[in-house]
Amino acid sequence: MLKIDGIAASPGVAIAPAFILENPDFTVHHREVSDPEAELIRLDEALSKSQQELENIKERTLQELGEKKAEIFESHLLILNDPDLITTVRDRITTEKVSAEYAMNVTAQEFIAMFENMKSAYLRERAVDMRDITKRVLIHLLGLTYVNPMEIDKEVIVIAEDLTPSDTAQLNRKYVKGFAANVGGRTSHSAIMARSLEIPAVVGTKEVLGQVKNGDLIIVDGLDGKVIINPTSDLVEEYKEKRDKHLQQIEEWKQLRGVATTSADGVHVELAANIGTPNDVTGVVENGGEGVGLYRSEFLYMGRTELPSEEVQFNAYKTVLEKMEGKPVVVRTLDIGGDKELPYLDMPKEMNPFLGFRAIRLCLERQDIFRTQLRALLRASVYGNLRIMFPMIATLDEFRQAKALLLEEKANLESEGVTISDTIQLGIMVEIPSTAVLADQFAKEVDFFSIGTNDLIQYTMAADRMNERVSYLYQPYNPAILRLVKMVIDAAHKEGRWVGMCGEMAGDATAIPLLLGLGLDEFSMSATSILPARSQIAKLSKADMQKLAAEALQLGTAEEVVQLVRNIKA
Repeated sequence: MLKIDGIAASPGVAIAPAFILENPDFTVHHREVSDPEAELIRLDEALSKSQQELENIKERTLQELGEKKAEIFESHLLILNDPDLITTVRDRITTEKVSAEYAMNVTAQEFIAMFENMKSAYLRERAVDMRDITKRVLIHLLGLTYVNPMEIDKEVIVIAEDLTPSDTAQLNRKYVKGFAANVGGRTSHSAIMARSLEIPAVVGTKEVLGQVKNGDLIIVDGLDGKVIINPTSDLVEEYKEKRDKHLQQIEEWKQLRGVATTSADGVHVELAANIGTPNDVTGVVENGGEGVGLYRSEFLYMGRTELPSEEVQFNAYKTVLEKMEGKPVVVRTLDIGGDKELPYLDMPKEMNPFLGFRAIRLCLERQDIFRTQLRALLRASVYGNLRIMFPMIATLDEFRQAKALLLEEKANLESEGVTISDTIQLGIMVEIPSTAVLADQFAKEVDFFSIGTNDLIQYTMAADRMNERVSYLYQPYNPAILRLVKMVIDAAHKEGRWVGMCGEMAGDATAIPLLLGLGLDEFSMSATSILPARSQIAKLSKADMQKLAAEALQLGTAEEVVQLVRNIKA
């Protein structure tokens, strides 16, 4: 038995066998062979296994995720059976007398280069499919072990170095009961998605991947940040009790689902949820969310081989708006960059991607992508209470440009006879210090602010939130952060605007008293945090919290602020 400490990233307790998710080494070296016929047989076997896998995945995807997702694997099957590809590979094995894996890899790279140089965007995007197919065939030829997260079909706990946002988006809650990773923190995207999926997670363990074998029994304690490998039977029973107690607490919180969020002295605030997909709305409703404070639209673009069409996006936005039955839904426009990549966009590597070409910066340059999203949003607006939010706004000019494009597409749609809601609110994320400092000017032009503390903290403290060596500087309670938050709230309220917060700080039990005192109007968080937050706010007097926040703003360190809050919680 081995116990490993990490960071509690998503609450709950999970007990299941380990499933190690590793990206294998696909390096292929030139190797001549003396028996080309044997290599042709190896190739045929690898192609046959790949064909069977893809057919099984396609069928399961069709049943569980629908026809649109299944189309991805239909295109993979077409490429796998492309006679030009297979004939070229076979000819190379025979004439050059090289191994099947070398012939497959070299030929695939030629096809990928050909696709990437095509004028047609559709054909250029086939390069991504070709890469996926090549890896699948090479797995069999090289004797590698790899399973896509989407293909997991039994109850497991995923163990990984890290999970990319697209990996996490593909996790099936039915089978993935929890996960543990070597790297990451509470604000890493894998942690945020785990909370959205409502699966226990522990990250930042540093060593869990190297200590676990496939099939080992694992306990993931997402309440206290512990991973236990091959626990004793007594410890398993102890953690089953802990799990049951947590589930019982959740049931008690559920009594607050239909109750308005009101402080002890009768002040109402709004508790909303952060979501990544239309399926997440179920969790929002079940947890009594009063709205969607952040719909991360980028997940519509991930796990695909091409950009989502206007119709695909329209249907997703329409579904969320309808399911929320008139409650507000804040959709953040495409926020790609930093640690969120789209392989089919083939964006150049940057020295510092978090400060680079991302979010609104990308959208203002790639107006073809941005206009498609804006049209889909505007068309969907009549199905609910839509609010649109632009991310990573650093200057007033950026906001004005984005708004102008929105108004252009609105006029275009109306000229086509499409009805658009006339109650759409337009806001921005406040995640760059310059925007917080200039909030009084932005407040004259926007309908609302939503403070993205995950980025605001890292930019203010000049500390990459993904870098464990400077993680001590990720300080939500630092008085510098609290002062910026107050600056934004005061500027907005002066102009009659409302302010939300969609960063992880909004659902943090230590931050909630401070934010209530600072005057935050809307707290948006993981759906599972809503009911605990509602229970906490009901016990707090806003008048008392205003005094607490005023005192916190005069302190010098985050530690002093935490101690101040602990004193009122005691």
